[in-house]
Amino acid sequence: MSSSEIALLGAIAGFTIYLGLPIGRLRAPLPRTRVLLNAVAIGILVFLLWDVLTHAWEPIDNALSDHHYGPAVGNGLFFFACFGLGLLGLVYFDRLMARKAAAAGDAGATGGRSRFDTLALMIAIGIGLHNFAEGLAIGNSAAAGQLQLAVLLIIGFGLHNATEGFGIVAPLAAEGTRPSWGRLGLLGLIGGGPTFLGTLVGQSVTNDTLSIGFLTLAAGSILYVVIELLSVARKSGMKELVTWGIFAGVVAGFVTDAIVTAAGA
Repeated sequence: MSSSEIALLGAIAGFTIYLGLPIGRLRAPLPRTRVLLNAVAIGILVFLLWDVLTHAWEPIDNALSDHHYGPAVGNGLFFFACFGLGLLGLVYFDRLMARKAAAAGDAGATGGRSRFDTLALMIAIGIGLHNFAEGLAIGNSAAAGQLQLAVLLIIGFGLHNATEGFGIVAPLAAEGTRPSWGRLGLLGLIGGGPTFLGTLVGQSVTNDTLSIGFLTLAAGSILYVVIELLSVARKSGMKELVTWGIFAGVVAGFVTDAIVTAAGA
């Protein structure tokens, strides 16, 4: 299989994220439906947070097991630095946007967009960073001659990305905002496009530190969004529905991950 064919399959794996995006076009869902959508998105993101941090820590754990303490310490410090940057960077970015909105005389908007639209963008950015790291894995496998593994990763990540598309737009559906098709296209490009880019880079660059950096940046941004969505869920007062929705989202994440594992990836 040629490099261009691997890159094409990597693009397909990334852009399956568009399968979940149309849910954002729901017309004014009922209050309970809004709360449930928000909660399921939280569950999916909680799974992604666990999944991303597990893969980011794996090279460090392996280095410690092999008594390679220098690389373990270096990558460990990089792990925490990028995680902090992804988490705290969004805190200050959000504060900056809030100040700009207040200065414009509309504290409930950010550049004419709702807070939920900003959250959707943050989720897309976090997932995009995560998917770049997934693309690196695909490209690395292809470069090492493990084409069967590369194809299995493409299939697994493609299935998984379909659920991530839902996670991006669920906050918008929960608010009752109907984004334009152009906006959905942009969110999908931000979230899914990096899989293709990562596949291209991964075929020529094999670097654990690079992968750790992108994964932990993603983890930090995902954690920030989870905190924000939990705040929205608490205000709904529907504790049981929120809990069931989070449970369903976590299960959906693990089921798609299990498909990858069962396929031998």
